[in-house]
Amino acid sequence: MKIDILTLFPEMFPAVLSAGVIGRAAERGLLQFCVTDIRDYTEDKHRKVDDYPFGGGAGQLLAAQPIFATLQAIDGQDSGARMVYMSPRGRLLDKDLAEELAGEPSLVVLCGHYEGVDQRVIDAFGFEEVSVGDYILTGGELPAMVLIDAVCRLVPGVLGSEESHAEESIYSGLLEYPQYTRPASFEGLDVPEVLLSGDHAKIALWNFEQSLRLTAERRPEMLHRWIEENSEKLDKKRKAIVEVYKNG
Repeated sequence: MKIDILTLFPEMFPAVLSAGVIGRAAERGLLQFCVTDIRDYTEDKHRKVDDYPFGGGAGQLLAAQPIFATLQAIDGQDSGARMVYMSPRGRLLDKDLAEELAGEPSLVVLCGHYEGVDQRVIDAFGFEEVSVGDYILTGGELPAMVLIDAVCRLVPGVLGSEESHAEESIYSGLLEYPQYTRPASFEGLDVPEVLLSGDHAKIALWNFEQSLRLTAERRPEMLHRWIEENSEKLDKKRKAIVEVYKNG
């Protein structure tokens, strides 16, 4: 997968894109990143990229000209890329959208700033707007990093196991159960005995019940959806556990 990132602050990205799982995947050629400074394409001699909005209003907008020029400059490299603009008014980034984007061969991610961008940019290039939550940040760079991390880890081969993400919290449809490591007792706090038993069937049932419990407490709508989709597939023991949490 190739991702072009258009931003006013390219210096924010190198550490994120070169570290950890994402960085190793890039080294192996599974991911390719190109970070472009929008200011490099402005026609203003002072490298100005924003202006006041027509009709009034607070703040300023990223102007159309430098973004158009930036997109035209990378078009030959990434013709047909899916276009994403990080915006608080966009579709909420969730697992379905992350999986959808992970199936694309290339993305262009535009980081807004100030009060947003000239609408003609969105209309002319077919940008889909994506939000990371109902709150406002100072720019689109941090949301872009969240999107890139969420998407890239789903690209085949990036995590090293094609199925590893399917069992994770959220992707499994339930919140993840509590996990512990050594020592078995620490500061008077003990690991649940079932996890020390060596009985894998009992451990699997305990993990399942803990996932149900946490999902019922924190995300009941997720639990109801999971039960509707999976109740017929469960064995008797798991169905009995589901009944306990089914109605909250």
